[in-house]
This record gives sequence, structure tokens and C-alpha cells, in this order.
Amino acid sequence: MAKAPRPPARKKTRVSPAEQARVEEIFHRFLSLSDDPRTELNYASPYELVTAVALSAQATDVSVNKATTALFAVADTPAKMLHLGEEGLIPFIASIGLYRTKAKNVIATARILMEQHGGEVPLEREALMALPGVGRKTASVVLNELRIEPAIAVDTHVFRVSHRLKLSAGKTPDQVEADLMALVPEPYLTRAHHWLILHGRYTCVARRPRCEDCPIADLCPSKVLFAGS
Repeated sequence: MAKAPRPPARKKTRVSPAEQARVEEIFHRFLSLSDDPRTELNYASPYELVTAVALSAQATDVSVNKATTALFAVADTPAKMLHLGEEGLIPFIASIGLYRTKAKNVIATARILMEQHGGEVPLEREALMALPGVGRKTASVVLNELRIEPAIAVDTHVFRVSHRLKLSAGKTPDQVEADLMALVPEPYLTRAHHWLILHGRYTCVARRPRCEDCPIADLCPSKVLFAGS
């Protein structure tokens, strides 16, 4: 079986001292606002985290949390999830998009964890990405959230904020990820993912960014584009 792709290397980037200072200040301000940002998905174990992140694809964290509150009360381990079965799982997650496909993946993952990993979640990228429904993005979220590997999972929020802040001009999530992994200062790498997501979710929103409330507005090249909007 082909090996899962490794995370992007910390390539060297050539930026001016002024740009280095700007990027440093952006993340320093994020740090001053929240020194330990975390996912808004509810979880109490690596297994619950993997399951919740897998369920969150094309769904909101709020909708996933509503579903997993009841689900994890009865199936918070691979063994219990496998006992619940696909048909038993569906009623818990029917309010979430793509729930039938997700139900198949969750049960298949539970089976693999029981048969190949002793009921424990493997916390290595390649092993995680071998699980059904766990792609690069999900693995990055899990490894970063658990502080195992500095990783930046590029969702729609990270993609948008990175472009508005001119941290990347990448046309794909992989390109943006590589740019951010190279540009974000080392001390901030394990938290940059969450800062960028939360900033995009609550301040630098898609339709009308709240520049008037933005703590880094003076560092944003795109602020002028939204003036008066």
C-alpha cells in the first residue's frame, strides 16, 4: 500500500525584514488574545476527536456537537461504536450532511481500530490517513489539536484569511498549507491553525469582514478593499 504523503517541509522563503516583522506581529497579537486556542468541537479522547472531525466535513461545529453529545454518551470508544453499528449510528448523525457515507466510514474506522490497533487511535499521520474518511485535513487537525505535530489544516476560513492577509497566494489548499508552514514563525506553528480559523469564523468573515473590530486591521493589506462596505 502506498504511503500517505508527508507534511510539507519547512521550506525556506525569502521575505523582506519588514514582511517578517509584519507576520511576527500578526501572530504575536493572536497570541496576546488567546494563548491556547483549541477546536470548537467537543471531545474527551483522541477517538472522540477523530470521530468528531470526520463528521465535521461540510458541516458546522455546532451541528456536530449537537449530534455527538448524544452519540458519545452511548458510543465513546471503537468497541461501543462497532456494537452500535451503522444502522444504530445513523439516527444520531442524520442531521449532519453526508451522514450515510460518514456512518459507513465511522463504523469502518472503529473496526480497523479494534482489529489493527488494539482499540486505540494511532497518532501518526500515515496511520491516521489510512482510516476511512480521514484525509490529510482531518489528520492535520487531530495531530495539531493534540499537540503531536505542528500542522495547518486549510479549510475555507484559513484559505480566505491567508489570502486577505497576503500570507499566501496559493490557488489550492495544499499550496496555502505549504506557504503557511514556511512563513509562520516556529513558536506559533502549533496554534496558527486555530487562530486563523477562529479569525475567519468570527472577524474576517466572507461577506462583510468586521475590519472595525479586527485586532490586526492595521497589518492587513486588504482592509482598504472593505472600507465603507
